[in-house]
Amino acid sequence: MGRETVAVLIPCFNEAPTIGVVVRQFREQIPEARIYVFDNNSTDQTASEAQTAGATVYREPRQGKGYVVQSMFRRIDADIYVMVDGDGTYPAQDVHRLIAPILAGTADMVVGSRLDQASRSEFKTLNRWGNRLFLWVLRLTFHVHLGDLLSGYRAFSRRFVKGMPLFGGGFETETELTIKALQRGYVIVEVPVTLRNRPEGSHSKIRIAQDGTRILHTTLSLFRDYKPLTFFGTLGLVLIAASLVPGLIVILEFIETGLVPRLPSAVLAVGLALSGMLSITIGLILHSIARRSQELATQLEMLREEWGKQLKAEIGRRDED
Repeated sequence: MGRETVAVLIPCFNEAPTIGVVVRQFREQIPEARIYVFDNNSTDQTASEAQTAGATVYREPRQGKGYVVQSMFRRIDADIYVMVDGDGTYPAQDVHRLIAPILAGTADMVVGSRLDQASRSEFKTLNRWGNRLFLWVLRLTFHVHLGDLLSGYRAFSRRFVKGMPLFGGGFETETELTIKALQRGYVIVEVPVTLRNRPEGSHSKIRIAQDGTRILHTTLSLFRDYKPLTFFGTLGLVLIAASLVPGLIVILEFIETGLVPRLPSAVLAVGLALSGMLSITIGLILHSIARRSQELATQLEMLREEWGKQLKAEIGRRDED
């Protein structure tokens, strides 16, 4: 693996029955890695179990997996990052397949796909259909084809981790990671992994209705932010099309009688048409702003990488001296 440092990041909330095993399994697979457990206000022995197993434990007081991921990315420094849930459902031996594309420089984020044909994941039916629904929404809005949107088993490059702004606080963080990676031009690779059932005594923290709503809201919000012309343009066209229904009735009556007896219908038609045109105009303006913001972000990323290369070269020269 060379001189690259590897950090295994494990977000945890009440995972005392499994976290010790997870830490030991990853220690066995990649002995040179540093393993960090981020305890998110657990009320059981998660922190002590993780420390006993040899992990470094941090505490994140803001409740929610998204806040934990933000804290992990900000506080931990490494060349390669592996993020995995602490519930023991992801096999540690698959970590080598996740890391390989990062080491080869062919990916910025590697997703362990639980829905790949080569995997033998033990999925609950409701979870499987929920994942497929979110994937369908992603394909409809962003025109991308991925196999698993919500996997909690991922590997990242340093470039990705230090250049990715995250804001979501809950289980929508995987959705935010994926969509922002796609829109910012990062390379995503999927490798098959097998999801296992939770061990006895371990319980899922996902609230299906609430977390599902947040995931859909995040997808649509990012669709609005990254594709404003499509979002507002579609809304505008729908409003203009809706204005044709009362508008045509008023126009036909005016042609026949020379009068406008349905004044409310005329006002409604004009209002819908004006709202539609305003929505399209807003989309055009926001599209221009988004394009300029993307150009600025790209330029800043290039400057950051150039500065990083110069810093490494300077450190190399000092070491030689």
